[in-house]
Amino acid sequence: MKRRTGQDREITRHWKPATLAVRGGTARSEWGETSEALFLTSGYAYDCAGDAAARFAGEQAGMTYSRLQNPTVEMLEQRIALLEGAEACRATATGMAAMTAALLCQLQSGDHLVGGRAAFGSCRWLTDTLLPKFGIETTVVDARDPQQFVDAVRPNTKVFFFETPANPTMDVVDLAAVCGIARARGITTVVDNAFATPALQRPMEFGADVVAYSATKMMDGQGRVLAGAICGSADFITNTLLPFHRNTGPTLSAFNAWVVLKGLETLDLRIRRQSENALKVARFLEGRVPKVNFPGLPSHPQHNLAMAQMAAAGPIFSIDLDGGRKQAHGLLDALGLIDISNNIGDSRSLMTHPASTTHNSVAEDQRLLMGVGEGMLRLNVGLEDPDDVIAELDQALRAVAL
Repeated sequence: MKRRTGQDREITRHWKPATLAVRGGTARSEWGETSEALFLTSGYAYDCAGDAAARFAGEQAGMTYSRLQNPTVEMLEQRIALLEGAEACRATATGMAAMTAALLCQLQSGDHLVGGRAAFGSCRWLTDTLLPKFGIETTVVDARDPQQFVDAVRPNTKVFFFETPANPTMDVVDLAAVCGIARARGITTVVDNAFATPALQRPMEFGADVVAYSATKMMDGQGRVLAGAICGSADFITNTLLPFHRNTGPTLSAFNAWVVLKGLETLDLRIRRQSENALKVARFLEGRVPKVNFPGLPSHPQHNLAMAQMAAAGPIFSIDLDGGRKQAHGLLDALGLIDISNNIGDSRSLMTHPASTTHNSVAEDQRLLMGVGEGMLRLNVGLEDPDDVIAELDQALRAVAL
């Protein structure tokens, strides 16, 4: 009798996302373990020299080196691909390794990229600093306006790169519109979906070509390890990404892959509960601070678009204070329950000041254009009772006269 596992596409195509998150990609050894096995090995042995030669030539199935394949990492890749609705996935050591590889594997000197202006600080460093060093031209646009992508296109434009929702402004990009613009012109779209994960948003359903993740965030969900992932067609992953990945080595460790596999089992439960908690906290803050940037609130200018693309708004949002850095830092210093931390996606509530942490490498004029001012704070709402988080924020706001 054939053992039913999470690697058989004929079986898994009928499974719902919550089932895929627990069982997708599972492969069992001869021991029949129920939890995924952790394969801590750098290399693999062969029965004979001919087998080694055949594997390296691609003529025989099997693994050659853990920079290229590892059973535990492969299970994670298959599970993420199934959740995303992608043909294939490649895991990486970090989220930024995923973003860098997804871009550099397909760009070369003389090419042009259009990127979203509102983005994680390191992603802006890629578009503003790294890519131009290699002769790759870049243009940043307000990704909320699809027409700006149209206007920025040049004959040598190869990639559109953007986040939605964006970090930390929570700008929302019209996926169907922007991906449609790209596809009509033969341009590849690379979407950073870390804030939503495939549990809340699947960009490929709206026409995206490549979806990249910091799996460090919601996929792990408990602040334990670093990891990244890139999803796309089998052709893109095998023929465009893999040569770059295998020869530059941004490889995910087996242990970190195993931890993220465990995190995925509870992803759907966590992200939906944290989204509910975040909405309750955001509603409280909306009456206390000058501005709350949260797509889950009707006051967000792109609320309807966000709710059309996402199953829920997620656990992360930002607020703007009028008192600049002094007031923002004062609020952070008054926190006790909520940790001051630049991570997101954690089951614990976390808060940070983007201008002095995650976006401190972005030039001040560019930060202001993005909407990241000195009074902005970003909040990740965790799994604590939301009333406790609200009480914590209430006392911190009072400490800075709000």
